[in-house]
Amino acid sequence: MDQTRLDSIVEAVVKELIAAGAISGAALPTTPPAASPAPSGGSAGGSTPPGSTVPLAVGGQLPAVTIDLPDPTVDALRYAPNVRNPKDPEALKGLIASTTARIGVGRAGPRYRTNSLLLFQGDHAITQDALMRNVDQKLLDEFGLFTVQTKITGGKQQYLLRPDLGRQLDDEGRRLVAEKCQKGPNVQVAVGDGLSAAAIEANLRQIFPVIQQGCQAAGLSFGTPFFIQYCRVGVMNDIGDLLQPDVVVLLIGERPGLGRAESMSAYMAYKPKAGDSDADRDVVCNIFENGGTNPLEAGAYVVKLAQKMRQYQASGVKLKLAAK
Repeated sequence: MDQTRLDSIVEAVVKELIAAGAISGAALPTTPPAASPAPSGGSAGGSTPPGSTVPLAVGGQLPAVTIDLPDPTVDALRYAPNVRNPKDPEALKGLIASTTARIGVGRAGPRYRTNSLLLFQGDHAITQDALMRNVDQKLLDEFGLFTVQTKITGGKQQYLLRPDLGRQLDDEGRRLVAEKCQKGPNVQVAVGDGLSAAAIEANLRQIFPVIQQGCQAAGLSFGTPFFIQYCRVGVMNDIGDLLQPDVVVLLIGERPGLGRAESMSAYMAYKPKAGDSDADRDVVCNIFENGGTNPLEAGAYVVKLAQKMRQYQASGVKLKLAAK
């Protein structure tokens, strides 16, 4: 296809987009091209013929074009019904407001509408950020948490592919925990990044002091807290074997949902040891402000549950059976 034909196609397409309101701008002006010398010994070949015009879309400056769209994550757009001509618009709005599920998103043929797709992609980006980044070191320093690591050596990618390695402290981590931590406390708290660094950053400042002060008020000795990088829940067994506490509390980031990255869990176990499973543990989950379990309330419940575990000397299924 020669340049003249290509130029005319570009000009026609841009004019149609302007007419349809898809882009903004004045009608495309044209300008005479600079003369192009013909190659020595031949004709100008595919150059623009003398006297013709070239659209500024190709040979000069484009008209002003606006491609920015409003932020789809703001509440006004996030909860706006996208179904065309709903039978009961008010009922649809109420239904959307009653759940965090993605309903009333509408469609364009067999596909999502553009604003629904952009919202999905924006929320997915939040999830990816929470999953792939590390907990802010300033936050760990604020609570005096030293850091140990599990047997993950290949970063986040290996962490996602090898959960078994995230359930065991590496040799250096075991050495540091044994060296720095109080042995045999009533309650031992550890903080793990888990699948969401954002969850730890969003909740630790609220929940940690409540647990610490609650233990002191209840007369429970509080062990030396620390942070575990690339952490999975099963690492509680290693903590139990190393420190022999009555109760281990692991504050860990939950798997983030679309647009929801701040949800944290508090896993708890009575005298955890090698070989214990989820049946031997309890969990306070969905800890976050504005919609979840408030972190202040969760902290108080953690202390109450620790007392109950010590009373019945059990956790998980055994605690449920013993406390009947």
